[in-house]
Amino acid sequence: MMDSLIARFMDQLEEAVEIGRNAVIRPSKADVHNIYVAGLGGSGIGADFVAAFIGDTCKVPYIVKKGYSVPAYVGPNTLAIASSYSGNTEETLISYDKIKSSGARIICVASGGKIIEKAKADGYDYIQVPGDWPSPRACLGYSLTAQLWILHHLGYISEQPIREIQSSITLLRKESDQIHEEAKKIAARLFQHIPVIYIEDRMEPVAVRLRQQINENSKALCWHHVVPEMNHNELVGWTEKNSSLAVLYLRNEDDYSRNSLRMDINKTIIGKYADDIIEVHSKGKTMIERAMYLVHLGDWVSWYLSQLRGKDALEVNVIDFLKGELGKVK
Repeated sequence: MMDSLIARFMDQLEEAVEIGRNAVIRPSKADVHNIYVAGLGGSGIGADFVAAFIGDTCKVPYIVKKGYSVPAYVGPNTLAIASSYSGNTEETLISYDKIKSSGARIICVASGGKIIEKAKADGYDYIQVPGDWPSPRACLGYSLTAQLWILHHLGYISEQPIREIQSSITLLRKESDQIHEEAKKIAARLFQHIPVIYIEDRMEPVAVRLRQQINENSKALCWHHVVPEMNHNELVGWTEKNSSLAVLYLRNEDDYSRNSLRMDINKTIIGKYADDIIEVHSKGKTMIERAMYLVHLGDWVSWYLSQLRGKDALEVNVIDFLKGELGKVK
């Protein structure tokens, strides 16, 4: 089932572009000093990607928070986005009420649930996405594209990032067969290892996404870090041979030259201790295209790894148990 959801990623992006294009988002009445996003899991990661994509062009801070609390700076001059695919994420609902109390303007992104009910009752704008996907983590395309459209409709960014989402669809369809083959090879090398993912800092959401997909789809632990920060701490931890670790470097043609050099040197150091080192190079002409390429490749890696591990990629019983236990305490 999860494999069919991953295969529909390009169709989802295409649909998300049209949904966002037709969304009605009213201009802000107050000056906006910051944009705040509340969202977790498969909904929160979309905001992480948006923050990375618009960092060089949007002049208003775009801040993502994943939890129950809301910072004191959120107030009447804040545009807040509440993102929850199901519309029923506990942390996001609690954040919504706190944000509402602060006087901030709220725009919601959800497939339905209590978030959309609240938006309608409180007179807030919202973008409602299709609700027939059984897994929120498979709905990254809806989340990130809706947020890009909100920013464009309000004049904070041009339509260029959305056009690059569209060109990513063409790229992924063209590279589909190659992506499958590479994903199979990477999964085979990660099998029976703990993956350690490294990437340049500006592309960290890609590594976060892959880590989360390996956690949920493959039912395995892994970790990630970014260059150059890991050169100031984690690199020193590589002092012993560990046959359980396989390092995956996610690299891009436009990585900053000093970071690219750091990765080359890191490989020499870490190569003495890790059981395997894998390098993956993205394809695409822009940051968004390269990110979407690595996301789709990583999603397939997590699925093929789930098959090697004999796991049901869709099943999240432990999360359902956690929610059930939380639901017993009001």
